[in-house]
Amino acid sequence: MKKSLFLYLFIIAVLMNVFTYKYFTSKEASVKKPESALDNKKWNDSVVKLTDQLYDANYFSLEANDRAQNYLNQNDITVFAEKVKQALLAYNDSPEGNQYTDQVTMGEQKFIISKVKLLNHRWIIASYSNGKLWGEVLLKYFINEDQTVSFEIMNSYLYPEQLN
Repeated sequence: MKKSLFLYLFIIAVLMNVFTYKYFTSKEASVKKPESALDNKKWNDSVVKLTDQLYDANYFSLEANDRAQNYLNQNDITVFAEKVKQALLAYNDSPEGNQYTDQVTMGEQKFIISKVKLLNHRWIIASYSNGKLWGEVLLKYFINEDQTVSFEIMNSYLYPEQLN
């Protein structure tokens, strides 16, 4: 009787080991293997492509233009850019709207500038809207001797209203 009990326990232990081994090996197979060299190359190519796109998108920006930064002779370009942006956005508080949109008030809403990008040491492009109509304006900006900022409209475009 003892021999058959040990035999049964031995067979159960072997079966448990076999099932445990099969379970864990199938689990390892279902876990995603490390990326192959081809996948790594694809990811690296994507990163390079996105980096190139970012460089192209920022080509016309004050932050990426060393010559414009040297011309301005500013220590901190981000502080300078924020100062110019805030000076332009301060005109949004006017009851007639921002005078540098080159648009008169149409209806109840005034035109205000919503987005500003400094292109270099002299030009700004800005987006404006009155809630229904949208447009863009190209401005020149100047830093006066008293460190105030003045603007001059170069060109403005108001997109036609789109009917839905």
